[in-house]
Amino acid sequence: MANLPVSRPVRVAQEVRKTLATLLLQEAKDPRFQKMTLTDCQVSKDLSIAKIHFSLIGHNAADPEVEQTLKALERAKGFLRSEIGKQLNLRIVPDLRFYFDQVPERVQYMEDLINKALNKK
Repeated sequence: MANLPVSRPVRVAQEVRKTLATLLLQEAKDPRFQKMTLTDCQVSKDLSIAKIHFSLIGHNAADPEVEQTLKALERAKGFLRSEIGKQLNLRIVPDLRFYFDQVPERVQYMEDLINKALNKK
């Protein structure tokens, strides 16, 4: 089977995610970013918006640290966009939109339900 060509938005999303992860670990000063994992990045077809999903190790959506991290990301958005534009040499730098990813929580919940059902037998 031949390799299918990857669309430009997918390639840009991969590069944005990689660059953003490096920036958050090495350049950003906020210690909350050290506990963060970028789980997904999706870029719109016109490259104007990047939806970045993240999780925080050991935290769920109800934790106040999640809201604080979202606010810190919003404050750092200008710096992050500027650096992404420079490093990736993009004509259009997508607007960064951050979302807390609840998938790891749901996975753990489902695993717990499965284990509970298996143990009842």
